[in-house]
Amino acid sequence: MKRWHLFTSFLMTLALLAGCATLDEKQRAWIFQPSDRTWSGAASAAVGMEDVWIDFNAGSSEKPVRLHGLWLPADPVPGNAQAPVLLYLHGARYNVNGSAPRMRRMQELGFSVLGIDYRGFGKSTYELPSEASSYEDARAAWAWLAKKYPDRPRYIFGHSLGGPIAINLATEVGDESGTIVESTFTSIADVVSTSQWGWMPVSLLITQRFEAVRKVGKIGSPLLVVHGGEDRLILPDLGRKLYEAAAEPKLFLLVPGGSHHNTNLVGQPQYRQALAQLFDLK
Repeated sequence: MKRWHLFTSFLMTLALLAGCATLDEKQRAWIFQPSDRTWSGAASAAVGMEDVWIDFNAGSSEKPVRLHGLWLPADPVPGNAQAPVLLYLHGARYNVNGSAPRMRRMQELGFSVLGIDYRGFGKSTYELPSEASSYEDARAAWAWLAKKYPDRPRYIFGHSLGGPIAINLATEVGDESGTIVESTFTSIADVVSTSQWGWMPVSLLITQRFEAVRKVGKIGSPLLVVHGGEDRLILPDLGRKLYEAAAEPKLFLLVPGGSHHNTNLVGQPQYRQALAQLFDLK
């Protein structure tokens, strides 16, 4: 909760920073809040997960980048050696270990899960992340999965800030079996407009826009949009608007009682039903 309160407070200062050369860097730092931190209790959930390292050259500069990830294979199922694979893209502030409990719940739904840290997070290359670099990192992780598991159905998952990163990735690749986003939004500008600071005219000053609503209609695979009914950080209306902008096939799942952080915990039965309905995953 604190991270987005800090973020909206930061956006109040954008008008004052408009003439400052570091405006873009300030926004990147406050939106991502990159760190090696995890929240209390999450570290134990990461025990037993395998460390993964993904090396690639980024952008036109061909700068070497190393990403750290956690790999959690699906539990063996008799007669099914080809469990679907899920690329998990986390949100702001915490490293991939902070997403370990949610990754385990996706494993319980039948997936083998790869979660990654973007540049600037955890053990990945130390660099201030940006919208563009997070898109590159997701694409590199997807290429790693495609090379490692070419014969398995592969899905993209994004939570919170990871949602627009997942949606961008789904528009860039053509071999995904489906995309899932949870507790996410249409754009950073819309997050600001629905906050207590929505009256401030700062939209034109936002450089890290994450305009998922402009891209979601280009996804060529089924899309599941999940939101908690009690999410006070990213309002459910933003999740629904994102869903409405998407092309079929698609499904919107509103989980009663779900917050920004516990939706796939309290909504596990609904999740399972939605996966079966939209992706035919049993």
